[in-house]
Amino acid sequence: MSAQLNPVWPPARSLVAMGVQHLDAVMPIETAAYEFPWSRGNFVDSLATGYPAQVLFDAQGVLLGYFVAMLGVNEWHLLNITVAPGGQGQGHGRFMLDRIAVLCREQRAATLWLEVRESNLRARAVYARYGFTAVGIRRGYYPAAQSRREDAAVMRLLVPDAESTGSAGTGAAETGAA
Repeated sequence: MSAQLNPVWPPARSLVAMGVQHLDAVMPIETAAYEFPWSRGNFVDSLATGYPAQVLFDAQGVLLGYFVAMLGVNEWHLLNITVAPGGQGQGHGRFMLDRIAVLCREQRAATLWLEVRESNLRARAVYARYGFTAVGIRRGYYPAAQSRREDAAVMRLLVPDAESTGSAGTGAAETGAA
């Protein structure tokens, strides 16, 4: 009898609360993923404020990505969600979005908001496949090359009731640097 391998897909992943101790691993991903990355101080301030933030590890303990969100009244605002450039296209962003949707339901948040660069077509497509809709534009929201500014697309996800089961999103998607 030959042994059959049953690979686990997606590979085992885990999300844990982000702490200052993770920032030495987070910062290289942030700077590789974005032309205008968050500073270490942005992360420290978010953690000190108590914003929900988690880091995603694979089964070997390699950091794959992270997210930072902000709580509002009956809503969440996704401030940063990033997958390491080498891990994009493997469902890690979708995995984190699923977790964020669960956290929203647990907090009875009806809406999840985010901004994304208008030029970031890959991330915008990921969010649209997940169920986000574009609802507006923030003019000059992001820094851009040559001291210019870039507009942000404002996107919204209506989160199913806390009693709902399953994923808030629709269709398989992976997130790039968003």
